[in-house]
Amino acid sequence: MRTQTKETQAVLTPAKVKEILAEGNKRFVNNLKANRNLLQQVNETSTGQFPFAIILSCIDSRTSAELIFDQGLGDIFSARIAGNIVNEDILGSMEFACKVAGSKLVVVLGHTRCGAVKGACDHVELGNLTGLIKKIAPSVDAVKYEGDRSSKNSEFVEQVAEVNVHKAVDEIQEKSPVLAEMMKNGEINIVGAMYDVETGAVNFYE
Repeated sequence: MRTQTKETQAVLTPAKVKEILAEGNKRFVNNLKANRNLLQQVNETSTGQFPFAIILSCIDSRTSAELIFDQGLGDIFSARIAGNIVNEDILGSMEFACKVAGSKLVVVLGHTRCGAVKGACDHVELGNLTGLIKKIAPSVDAVKYEGDRSSKNSEFVEQVAEVNVHKAVDEIQEKSPVLAEMMKNGEINIVGAMYDVETGAVNFYE
């Protein structure tokens, strides 16, 4: 598997990048890693990087984007924060990835059984985590669910996690005129996805 170059990055479309990630996840699920010489990639990327995507995922130890999508050094930017929420620094990182470094796809990757989402469902307050959890609260409120709305109800938790991904995708476009304009021009796409911690599979939302 060759290292990304300016030339290979330039010819990729957002749709093709999504396809590359989906294929990588299939390899991951089937335990069939692409053959890479990582030390060679260290050398090949020493003078520059040309990643084709930026993936916003949770800090959860099970959700390493490079592993989940079977990608090597220099292939993707990885931004991680509890609950895969969006803030000004994340937006700035995405703008750098796409406008400056040439990435073609922004992926908001949520995951099942998310601790941050569970915390939001239970209205947890703990130091600086309190403010982060509050950013997920609108997703909790948006889910119309009769019955147990706590973290003990796995069905409710997963519905909140999905809404949280969709809200993040919308928020990126609303708060970043740079990315919104690039998306309008077809230079990039912004999509949501959900990682299943039981199976290792990623489901992309249309």
